[in-house]
Amino acid sequence: MTKSSPHTAETWPIATCLHGFPTVGADGTALHDAAPEVWDDVFQQVEDVDFSLVELADSHIRPADLEPSRRDELFSIVASHGIRIPSVHLQRQSVIMPGHEERNLEYAHRTIDAAAEWGMEVFSTGLHQPFNEAQRKALWFWTVQGPKDPDDPEVWEKAVTRLRELGTHAAEVGLKMSLEMYEDTYVGSADSAVRLVEEIGLDNVGINPDIGNLIRLHRPVEDWREAFAKTLPYTNYWHVKNYTRDEAADGSWYTSVPTTMEAGLINYRQVVRDAVAGGFDGIFLMEQYGGDSLGVCATNQRYLRTLLPTA
Repeated sequence: MTKSSPHTAETWPIATCLHGFPTVGADGTALHDAAPEVWDDVFQQVEDVDFSLVELADSHIRPADLEPSRRDELFSIVASHGIRIPSVHLQRQSVIMPGHEERNLEYAHRTIDAAAEWGMEVFSTGLHQPFNEAQRKALWFWTVQGPKDPDDPEVWEKAVTRLRELGTHAAEVGLKMSLEMYEDTYVGSADSAVRLVEEIGLDNVGINPDIGNLIRLHRPVEDWREAFAKTLPYTNYWHVKNYTRDEAADGSWYTSVPTTMEAGLINYRQVVRDAVAGGFDGIFLMEQYGGDSLGVCATNQRYLRTLLPTA
Protein backbone atom coordinates (compact mmCIF):
# COMPACT_ATOMS: atom_id res chain seq x y z
CA MET A 1 0.00 0.00 0.00
CA THR A 2 1.34 3.42 -0.96
CA LYS A 3 1.99 5.78 1.95
CA SER A 4 1.31 9.49 1.57
CA SER A 5 4.29 11.84 1.49
CA PRO A 6 4.49 15.40 2.81
CA HIS A 7 6.39 16.33 -0.38
CA THR A 8 5.51 16.66 -4.04
CA ALA A 9 7.67 16.64 -7.14
CA GLU A 10 8.03 20.41 -6.84
CA THR A 11 8.80 20.56 -3.12
CA TRP A 12 10.80 17.38 -2.50
CA PRO A 13 14.17 18.24 -0.88
CA ILE A 14 16.90 17.52 -3.44
CA ALA A 15 20.44 18.65 -2.65
CA THR A 16 23.66 18.67 -4.64
CA CYS A 17 27.12 17.57 -3.67
CA LEU A 18 30.14 19.83 -4.16
CA HIS A 19 32.30 17.22 -5.91
CA GLY A 20 32.68 19.50 -8.91
CA PHE A 21 34.62 22.07 -6.90
CA PRO A 22 38.29 21.51 -5.98
CA THR A 23 39.01 20.99 -2.32
CA VAL A 24 42.22 23.00 -2.76
CA GLY A 25 42.45 26.09 -4.96
CA ALA A 26 45.11 26.94 -7.52
CA ASP A 27 46.89 29.06 -4.91
CA GLY A 28 47.12 26.08 -2.53
CA THR A 29 44.40 27.30 -0.17
CA ALA A 30 41.90 24.70 1.00
CA LEU A 31 38.25 25.48 0.28
CA HIS A 32 37.69 25.25 4.03
CA ASP A 33 39.98 28.26 4.48
CA ALA A 34 39.14 30.08 1.25
CA ALA A 35 38.36 33.76 0.93
CA PRO A 36 34.69 34.85 0.92
CA GLU A 37 34.78 35.55 -2.81
CA VAL A 38 35.76 31.92 -3.47
CA TRP A 39 32.82 30.65 -1.43
CA ASP A 40 30.56 33.14 -3.13
CA ASP A 41 31.59 31.85 -6.56
CA VAL A 42 30.86 28.25 -5.53
CA PHE A 43 27.36 28.99 -4.32
CA GLN A 44 26.65 31.31 -7.24
CA GLN A 45 27.31 28.38 -9.56
CA VAL A 46 25.04 26.17 -7.45
CA GLU A 47 22.29 28.79 -7.64
CA ASP A 48 22.77 29.12 -11.40
CA VAL A 49 21.77 25.48 -11.95
CA ASP A 50 18.69 25.77 -9.72
CA PHE A 51 19.74 24.02 -6.54
CA SER A 52 18.51 25.44 -3.24
CA LEU A 53 20.02 22.71 -1.04
CA VAL A 54 23.65 21.64 -0.64
CA GLU A 55 25.18 18.76 1.27
CA LEU A 56 28.37 19.88 3.00
CA ALA A 57 30.95 17.09 2.83
CA ASP A 58 33.84 17.56 5.22
CA SER A 59 36.20 16.97 2.30
CA HIS A 60 35.31 20.53 1.30
CA ILE A 61 34.33 22.39 4.48
CA ARG A 62 34.44 20.92 7.99
CA PRO A 63 31.62 22.31 10.15
CA ALA A 64 33.30 21.04 13.32
CA ASP A 65 36.46 23.03 12.60
CA LEU A 66 35.06 26.31 11.28
CA GLU A 67 35.47 29.33 13.55
CA PRO A 68 32.18 31.06 14.51
CA SER A 69 33.03 34.18 12.54
CA ARG A 70 33.73 32.15 9.40
CA ARG A 71 30.59 30.08 9.96
CA ASP A 72 28.54 33.26 10.04
CA GLU A 73 30.32 34.44 6.91
CA LEU A 74 29.47 31.18 5.15
CA PHE A 75 25.84 31.37 6.29
CA SER A 76 25.55 34.88 4.91
CA ILE A 77 26.96 33.88 1.54
CA VAL A 78 24.83 30.74 1.29
CA ALA A 79 21.66 32.63 2.21
CA SER A 80 22.41 35.35 -0.32
CA HIS A 81 22.05 32.71 -3.04
CA GLY A 82 18.80 31.29 -1.65
CA ILE A 83 20.55 28.10 -0.52
CA ARG A 84 20.29 26.04 2.65
CA ILE A 85 22.59 23.32 4.04
CA PRO A 86 20.42 20.49 5.44
CA SER A 87 23.08 17.81 5.86
CA VAL A 88 26.73 17.13 6.54
CA HIS A 89 28.56 14.12 5.16
CA LEU A 90 31.53 12.97 7.22
CA GLN A 91 33.58 10.73 4.95
CA ARG A 92 36.63 8.49 5.24
CA GLN A 93 36.76 8.98 9.01
CA SER A 94 35.84 5.47 10.15
CA VAL A 95 35.36 5.03 13.88
CA ILE A 96 37.00 1.58 13.63
CA MET A 97 39.98 2.67 11.52
CA PRO A 98 43.11 1.19 13.13
CA GLY A 99 45.22 3.85 14.78
CA HIS A 100 42.63 6.57 14.30
CA GLU A 101 39.57 5.24 16.13
CA GLU A 102 39.50 7.62 19.08
CA ARG A 103 40.33 10.70 17.03
CA ASN A 104 37.67 9.89 14.44
CA LEU A 105 35.06 9.20 17.11
CA GLU A 106 35.75 12.52 18.81
CA TYR A 107 35.63 14.32 15.45
CA ALA A 108 32.29 12.69 14.63
CA HIS A 109 30.82 13.88 17.93
CA ARG A 110 32.02 17.43 17.25
CA THR A 111 30.54 17.25 13.75
CA ILE A 112 27.17 16.19 15.15
CA ASP A 113 27.19 19.13 17.54
CA ALA A 114 28.14 21.50 14.73
CA ALA A 115 25.42 20.10 12.46
CA ALA A 116 22.82 20.72 15.15
CA GLU A 117 24.12 24.24 15.79
CA TRP A 118 23.99 24.95 12.05
CA GLY A 119 20.34 23.85 11.90
CA MET A 120 20.93 20.75 9.80
CA GLU A 121 18.68 17.72 9.68
CA VAL A 122 20.99 14.83 8.76
CA PHE A 123 24.38 13.58 9.90
CA SER A 124 25.60 11.24 7.16
CA THR A 125 28.67 9.06 7.58
CA GLY A 126 30.01 5.58 6.95
CA LEU A 127 32.92 3.24 7.62
CA HIS A 128 35.05 3.87 4.55
CA GLN A 129 38.66 4.90 5.06
CA PRO A 130 41.04 7.28 3.22
CA PHE A 131 42.31 6.31 -0.21
CA ASN A 132 45.54 4.36 -0.42
CA GLU A 133 48.31 5.54 -2.75
CA ALA A 134 47.19 3.32 -5.65
CA GLN A 135 43.63 4.65 -5.41
CA ARG A 136 44.89 8.23 -5.45
CA LYS A 137 46.84 7.55 -8.65
CA ALA A 138 44.06 5.70 -10.49
CA LEU A 139 41.80 7.38 -13.05
CA TRP A 140 38.80 6.00 -11.12
CA PHE A 141 39.55 5.14 -7.49
CA TRP A 142 37.00 2.32 -7.37
CA THR A 143 39.04 0.29 -9.87
CA VAL A 144 41.71 -0.27 -7.19
CA GLN A 145 41.29 -2.34 -4.04
CA GLY A 146 40.89 -0.15 -0.97
CA PRO A 147 40.87 -0.92 2.77
CA LYS A 148 38.57 -3.66 4.06
CA ASP A 149 36.73 -4.03 7.35
CA PRO A 150 37.90 -7.29 8.93
CA ASP A 151 35.82 -10.41 9.37
CA ASP A 152 36.18 -10.10 13.13
CA PRO A 153 33.25 -10.26 15.59
CA GLU A 154 35.04 -7.99 18.07
CA VAL A 155 35.59 -5.25 15.49
CA TRP A 156 32.00 -5.63 14.28
CA GLU A 157 30.76 -5.17 17.85
CA LYS A 158 32.99 -2.13 18.23
CA ALA A 159 31.40 -0.65 15.10
CA VAL A 160 27.91 -1.30 16.44
CA THR A 161 28.74 0.21 19.82
CA ARG A 162 30.43 3.32 18.47
CA LEU A 163 27.83 3.99 15.81
CA ARG A 164 25.10 3.52 18.42
CA GLU A 165 26.91 6.09 20.56
CA LEU A 166 26.93 8.54 17.66
CA GLY A 167 23.31 7.77 16.81
CA THR A 168 22.24 8.42 20.39
CA HIS A 169 24.06 11.75 20.34
CA ALA A 170 22.43 12.65 17.02
CA ALA A 171 18.98 11.82 18.39
CA GLU A 172 19.59 13.97 21.45
CA VAL A 173 20.22 17.01 19.24
CA GLY A 174 17.41 16.27 16.78
CA LEU A 175 19.33 14.76 13.86
CA LYS A 176 18.85 11.72 11.69
CA MET A 177 21.98 9.64 11.22
CA SER A 178 22.47 7.78 7.94
CA LEU A 179 25.12 5.18 7.11
CA GLU A 180 26.40 5.23 3.54
CA MET A 181 26.80 1.92 1.74
CA TYR A 182 30.37 1.48 0.55
CA GLU A 183 32.28 -1.57 -0.63
CA ASP A 184 34.27 -3.76 1.75
CA THR A 185 32.87 -2.08 4.85
CA TYR A 186 30.26 -3.38 7.27
CA VAL A 187 27.82 -1.28 5.23
CA GLY A 188 29.15 -2.84 2.03
CA SER A 189 26.28 -5.18 1.17
CA ALA A 190 22.55 -5.05 1.66
CA ASP A 191 22.47 -7.86 4.21
CA SER A 192 25.35 -6.47 6.24
CA ALA A 193 23.96 -2.92 6.19
CA VAL A 194 20.55 -4.08 7.39
CA ARG A 195 22.12 -6.24 10.11
CA LEU A 196 24.26 -3.33 11.28
CA VAL A 197 21.35 -0.89 11.52
CA GLU A 198 19.17 -3.46 13.26
CA GLU A 199 21.87 -4.16 15.85
CA ILE A 200 22.39 -0.42 16.43
CA GLY A 201 18.68 -0.38 17.15
CA LEU A 202 17.87 3.35 17.08
CA ASP A 203 14.90 4.87 15.27
CA ASN A 204 16.90 7.82 13.95
CA VAL A 205 19.69 5.65 12.44
CA GLY A 206 19.10 4.37 8.93
CA ILE A 207 20.77 3.46 5.66
CA ASN A 208 21.97 5.67 2.84
CA PRO A 209 21.56 3.09 0.03
CA ASP A 210 24.21 4.42 -2.33
CA ILE A 211 24.11 1.33 -4.51
CA GLY A 212 25.97 3.31 -7.17
CA ASN A 213 29.08 2.78 -5.02
CA LEU A 214 28.66 -0.96 -5.59
CA ILE A 215 27.63 -1.35 -9.24
CA ARG A 216 30.71 0.58 -10.38
CA LEU A 217 33.11 -2.03 -9.00
CA HIS A 218 35.19 -4.03 -11.48
CA ARG A 219 34.24 -7.33 -9.89
CA PRO A 220 31.09 -9.38 -9.27
CA VAL A 221 28.40 -7.35 -7.44
CA GLU A 222 25.02 -8.11 -5.93
CA ASP A 223 21.94 -7.43 -8.03
CA TRP A 224 20.93 -3.78 -7.56
CA ARG A 225 17.23 -4.71 -7.48
CA GLU A 226 17.74 -7.12 -4.60
CA ALA A 227 19.98 -4.65 -2.75
CA PHE A 228 17.36 -1.90 -2.93
CA ALA A 229 14.54 -4.26 -1.95
CA LYS A 230 16.41 -5.08 1.26
CA THR A 231 17.63 -1.59 2.15
CA LEU A 232 14.81 0.78 1.16
CA PRO A 233 12.74 -0.03 4.27
CA TYR A 234 15.65 1.32 6.35
CA THR A 235 16.48 4.32 4.15
CA ASN A 236 16.42 7.80 5.73
CA TYR A 237 18.78 9.72 3.39
CA TRP A 238 19.85 8.89 -0.12
CA HIS A 239 22.91 9.56 -2.29
CA VAL A 240 21.84 8.86 -5.89
CA LYS A 241 24.08 8.43 -8.91
CA ASN A 242 24.39 5.96 -11.74
CA TYR A 243 26.95 4.14 -13.88
CA THR A 244 26.91 2.18 -17.08
CA ARG A 245 28.17 -1.33 -16.42
CA ASP A 246 29.27 -4.16 -18.65
CA GLU A 247 30.78 -7.51 -17.79
CA ALA A 248 31.77 -10.75 -19.42
CA ALA A 249 29.54 -13.72 -18.74
CA ASP A 250 32.58 -15.76 -17.72
CA GLY A 251 33.71 -13.10 -15.22
CA SER A 252 36.93 -12.34 -17.10
CA TRP A 253 36.36 -8.57 -17.22
CA TYR A 254 34.17 -5.79 -15.83
CA THR A 255 33.90 -2.11 -16.68
CA SER A 256 31.90 0.91 -15.53
CA VAL A 257 31.67 4.62 -16.34
CA PRO A 258 29.75 7.41 -14.56
CA THR A 259 26.61 8.58 -16.33
CA THR A 260 23.29 10.26 -15.60
CA MET A 261 20.64 8.72 -13.36
CA GLU A 262 18.47 8.06 -16.39
CA ALA A 263 21.08 6.38 -18.59
CA GLY A 264 22.80 3.97 -16.18
CA LEU A 265 22.29 0.42 -14.99
CA ILE A 266 20.00 1.25 -12.06
CA ASN A 267 16.41 1.88 -13.14
CA TYR A 268 15.64 4.82 -10.86
CA ARG A 269 12.14 5.19 -12.32
CA GLN A 270 11.21 1.94 -10.62
CA VAL A 271 13.42 2.28 -7.53
CA VAL A 272 12.14 5.77 -6.65
CA ARG A 273 8.53 4.66 -7.09
CA ASP A 274 9.20 1.71 -4.77
CA ALA A 275 10.86 3.95 -2.19
CA VAL A 276 8.07 6.53 -2.14
CA ALA A 277 5.42 3.81 -2.01
CA GLY A 278 7.27 2.34 0.98
CA GLY A 279 7.24 5.62 2.85
CA PHE A 280 10.57 7.25 2.03
CA ASP A 281 10.27 11.02 2.44
CA GLY A 282 13.89 12.02 3.07
CA ILE A 283 16.44 14.14 1.25
CA PHE A 284 17.90 13.03 -2.08
CA LEU A 285 21.54 13.99 -2.65
CA MET A 286 22.71 14.26 -6.27
CA GLU A 287 26.25 12.91 -6.63
CA GLN A 288 28.52 12.61 -9.67
CA TYR A 289 32.19 11.89 -10.34
CA GLY A 290 34.04 13.14 -13.39
CA GLY A 291 33.24 15.73 -16.05
CA ASP A 292 30.89 18.57 -15.17
CA SER A 293 29.76 17.11 -11.85
CA LEU A 294 27.49 20.03 -10.96
CA GLY A 295 25.95 20.06 -14.43
CA VAL A 296 25.14 16.35 -14.30
CA CYS A 297 23.68 16.79 -10.81
CA ALA A 298 21.42 19.51 -12.20
CA THR A 299 20.34 17.22 -15.05
CA ASN A 300 19.65 14.47 -12.53
CA GLN A 301 17.56 16.79 -10.36
CA ARG A 302 15.30 17.65 -13.30
CA TYR A 303 14.93 13.96 -14.15
CA LEU A 304 14.27 12.95 -10.55
CA ARG A 305 11.45 15.46 -10.15
CA THR A 306 9.63 13.75 -13.06
CA LEU A 307 9.63 10.52 -11.01
CA LEU A 308 8.17 11.99 -7.82
CA PRO A 309 4.47 12.32 -6.94
CA THR A 310 2.62 15.38 -8.23
CA ALA A 311 0.42 17.50 -6.01
